[in-house]
Amino acid sequence: MAQLQEGDRAPEFRSTTQDGEPFASTDLRGQRTILYFYPKDNTSGCTLEAKSLRDGKDELARMGFRIVGVSPDSESSHRSFCAKHELNFTLLADTDHSVCEAFGVWAEKSMYGRKYMGVVRTTFVLDAEGRIEKIFRKVDTKNHYRQIADAYKE
Repeated sequence: MAQLQEGDRAPEFRSTTQDGEPFASTDLRGQRTILYFYPKDNTSGCTLEAKSLRDGKDELARMGFRIVGVSPDSESSHRSFCAKHELNFTLLADTDHSVCEAFGVWAEKSMYGRKYMGVVRTTFVLDAEGRIEKIFRKVDTKNHYRQIADAYKE
């Protein structure tokens, strides 16, 4: 499958939120969305990224964005992650990797010589009609909200 590019329509998908509510790609329409994919709840880089987005949520909201995170973790893991770090946005439980696969971020990775499948940390900014405005493939986890805000101030 070809890698998604800016200007492409975002893939259709269905998932569930940390609260077990159904969530579909059509729920993203009508507002610009920061759809960020991350490997695992409560790991150091993922926690830094989530806290950065949490801390910048008000500024991003003033710029017209809402935030939705996606990882292969379960709903209960997401609920715990949200509670522990006071996250103020929706997380989607992509336990079957279907959303990650649709966006092309489920790929072979390597650590210490061991190969495995996992999420390639990537952020897609979608417009109100569901088109990809911007893609961040090199995410600055500690300063991610600023990375996004600055890209839109240019």
